[in-house]
Amino acid sequence: MSPRTDSRQRFLDAAADLFHTKGYYATGLNELVSAGGAPKGSLYFHFPGGKEQLAAEALTQSSAQLRETLRALLADGDTDAVFAALERNLLASDFRRGCPLATVALDAAAESEPIRQACVSGFASWREAIEEFLRDKGVDEERAAGLSIVALTSLEGALLLAKTQRDIAPLRTVADHLRTTLERELS
Repeated sequence: MSPRTDSRQRFLDAAADLFHTKGYYATGLNELVSAGGAPKGSLYFHFPGGKEQLAAEALTQSSAQLRETLRALLADGDTDAVFAALERNLLASDFRRGCPLATVALDAAAESEPIRQACVSGFASWREAIEEFLRDKGVDEERAAGLSIVALTSLEGALLLAKTQRDIAPLRTVADHLRTTLERELS
């Protein structure tokens, strides 16, 4: 049995996983409790706001993890590494894991301000990581800001298409296009 002190983190990890693959509304409270491996009272002890609070915090955690992954992959200056990691993730999950925010953002952000804010912050942190990479590559600040939006929305769209089509071709197409765009920007 796991120590009591890690039950909060187990709930966060389980929720992040379930919300990533199933969405907010398709994930039941009993399922979260079971996956978290602690009693229901423990969930409410750690998350007095219930499922909504747990979701917002799990999304924040997932966002931070992906932001750090993006930064690490982009630190080598290789955008292809980002797309390769996303492809591996999709394939390893049998196309169930695309963006860790998108499913919940589309599912519940319109009805929940905490969830919407967690999604806004997460997407912004990823865009900022991309913008930072572009600036480090020599793209001027204003252009880097615009390109980071194009890159993130292209990546998100490619993930959605790849997931729904069960085919990584959209990711590869976007990767090729962004590589070409970046090469032009830096020449």
